[in-house]
Amino acid sequence: MNEPWQEIGDRIYVRRHESFDMNVGLVVGDDHCLILDTRMSHREAADLIGAVRRITGNPWTVVNTHAHFDHYFGNALFLPAEIWGHVRCAEEIELRGADHLAGVVAALGEERRAEVEEVEIVPPDHVFSSAATLDIGGRVVHLRHFGRGHTSNDVVAHVPDAGVVFAGDLVEEGAPPAFGDAYPLDWPDTTARMLHDMRERVYVPGHGAVVGRDFVIGQHEELSVVAELARRAHVEGLRDLIHKFPYGEDVVRTAIGRAFAQLDGELP
Repeated sequence: MNEPWQEIGDRIYVRRHESFDMNVGLVVGDDHCLILDTRMSHREAADLIGAVRRITGNPWTVVNTHAHFDHYFGNALFLPAEIWGHVRCAEEIELRGADHLAGVVAALGEERRAEVEEVEIVPPDHVFSSAATLDIGGRVVHLRHFGRGHTSNDVVAHVPDAGVVFAGDLVEEGAPPAFGDAYPLDWPDTTARMLHDMRERVYVPGHGAVVGRDFVIGQHEELSVVAELARRAHVEGLRDLIHKFPYGEDVVRTAIGRAFAQLDGELP
């Protein structure tokens, strides 16, 4: 492993991992630190802990940006620290964590199955519905939920003294946004609210390279096209519209399926 940390602001670090091209964030304060997401297994979490300890020996608080396995399966190794998440993130993990684990075990090859089978499901024990503020060793970190998007429970972390936003999977770089359990009709407005309230220059996506504000604005425009065309396709049919979407056909069909489920009232 041995992926390097990238310092993107004063004592603000990102570690981009080969596994799932996933980013973990680290905010270091005077006597405390904050870790954003814990990776997809105990072994990956142990590697992350070793990397954190090369930066700081401070005790930590953890934030899960949402309830997808690659962002929370490592939680157990960070106990007894506080683990923060949106209230629906905790509910999702409590209700479906065992299903998440079984699904990942079934999907992975034999070489990683034992690694995932070791995972103990641990949901966030500190939750909020719209906003929370953490004191991380004298540094303020704002946690916000702007609405449904990539999931029902996306959390954005804002470090105002460094001008950095950790956007989770509301923003994706290097691959199209993932719509598997997304809310495509809501996602553009959610991103717009983030851009309105957090006017920074540095945004850390859940996966891929760190980006600037212009990239997020561009992705918001793409998501808006998806939502508009999905509404049209629900009435007009998809055949003549699919080539107008900004993403490949496989991604579009997933997004359309979720959008139609929203329009048909099939999603909670």
